[in-house]
This record gives sequence, C-alpha cells and structure tokens, in this order.
Amino acid sequence: MAMSAEEIETRLRHAFANAAITVEDLAGDGDHYRVRIVSSAFQGLPRVRQHKLVYEALGGAVGGALHALALETVAAE
Repeated sequence: MAMSAEEIETRLRHAFANAAITVEDLAGDGDHYRVRIVSSAFQGLPRVRQHKLVYEALGGAVGGALHALALETVAAE
C-alpha cells in the first residue's frame, strides 16, 4: 500500500519537530515523492547520515510502501 504525502509529512514532523518540510507527489500516484527538509538536526552531519536519519524516521517504508523518494536535506543554521 502506498503512503500519502500527509503520512510522510506526519512521520517526518515527529522526527524533526522544528524543521521546514516540503513533500511533493511527483507522479500523482502516491509512490514517487520529492521531500525537502531543513533542520538543525543535520548540522555537522555528512549527507549520507542525514539521509539515514530520514529513512529511519520513515520506519523502513522506503523501497516498500514508499517506492521512490528524491530527498534533499539541508542543515538549518
């Protein structure tokens, strides 16, 4: 079952409470999303670790309920 943009945003807001989060359904099919997160939680972390934190927040949905995810993470200053 696909994840909705709202469910993705809810999970991410739980993990990154003070972040600026944008979720965009790229294909209108609930399977392909672009997510941009600006969070102080990423400060000083390499991009790979930032993305791993996002995948953990999504609870293993990437590659399952969430087929494709274009991810942009930015460390807030």
